[in-house]
Amino acid sequence: MQIPEISAVDLFDPSSRGYQESLVKVRVAAEDIGFMTLTDTCLGEDDVRRVLSAYRDFFTLPTARKAEFNMANTGSNRGWGASGAEQVDPASNPDFKEVFDCGLELPPGDPLARHTYYAPNRWPTEPAGFRENITDYYTRATRISLDLLSAIASSIDEPADYFRDKFDKPMALLRGNYYPSRPLDATERDFGIAPHTDYGCLTLLAMDGSPGLEVATRSGDWVPVTANPGTFVINFGEMLQMWSNGRIVATPHRVIGGAEERMSVPFFFNPRADVNVAPWGSAEVRLAGEHLSRRYDETYVHRQPASGAG
Repeated sequence: MQIPEISAVDLFDPSSRGYQESLVKVRVAAEDIGFMTLTDTCLGEDDVRRVLSAYRDFFTLPTARKAEFNMANTGSNRGWGASGAEQVDPASNPDFKEVFDCGLELPPGDPLARHTYYAPNRWPTEPAGFRENITDYYTRATRISLDLLSAIASSIDEPADYFRDKFDKPMALLRGNYYPSRPLDATERDFGIAPHTDYGCLTLLAMDGSPGLEVATRSGDWVPVTANPGTFVINFGEMLQMWSNGRIVATPHRVIGGAEERMSVPFFFNPRADVNVAPWGSAEVRLAGEHLSRRYDETYVHRQPASGAG
C-alpha cells in the first residue's frame, strides 16, 4: 500500500502547476486507501514540536495535578483522560494511553451550546503557556482542515465549497496522546489504541517521528506509518464514509506500543452538530452530533452506564 504524499503548496492553490496532479492523489487517498500525508502547511516543524512539548510538559505533571482536570468527573470529553479511560474496541482491553482534549466553545446563548461536544474547555495553569500554545495550534489546524475539505470535494467532482457552510461551528476536537512504553505483561488484547476507524470526517495527525501507528491494508495486513513533525498523516473517518455513500473510505488503524514512549496530536474535524450526514441522495436524516454522541458513549469508559460516572 502506497500512501499518497501531497504538498499543500500545490493542493491549496488551484493556479499551481501541481494542482491537478495533487487532486488525483487526493482522490486515490479518499476512494482507495483512506490515508494520505500532507506537508508544507501553515503548521511547520517548529509549530508541531512546540505543541508536542506543551503536551509533554502537561503529561509529566504528577497524577494528582492532572486529575484536577479529569474528564471522567464531567461527563464530557474536555480535559485529561487517564490510561484506560477509553476502549475503542470492545474485544480489547481499554486503551493504554493518556489524553488531553479540547474543542470549540460556543457562547451560552447559542442553541447548540447545550451539547456535550461544545462543552467548556478545562485549562490547567501549568505548564506555563499551555492554553496559548494549544489554542493557536487549534486555530491553524482548523484552517488547514477547511482547505483540505475543499480539495477533497473537488477531487471527487463535488463543488469545492460543498463542505464549507457545514463546518462553521465544527465539532472539532484537538487531542494530545501520550503512549507510555508497553508493559512487559501486556497481552494480545492490550494496545496503545486498539484497531478502529475514526468516528468523524477528517483527522489531521501530527506525530513525534516515533514508530507505532499501523494501518490496515485491504488484504488484512498491517503496515507501519511514521511522520516527522511538520508532516501530517491524514485519514478519513466513518462519518465521511457514510456521508459520501461509501465513496470515501475509512480505514482501520492501531497502535500496539513499544519499548519507547510516544506522542501524537490528532485533530478530529467534524461538521456542525445539526448537519445531516446521511448518505448523499438518500431521504434519511442522520445528524452529525447524534452520530458522535453514540460513538463517544461506546468509547469513553466514564460515559458508559456500568462505570457509574457521567
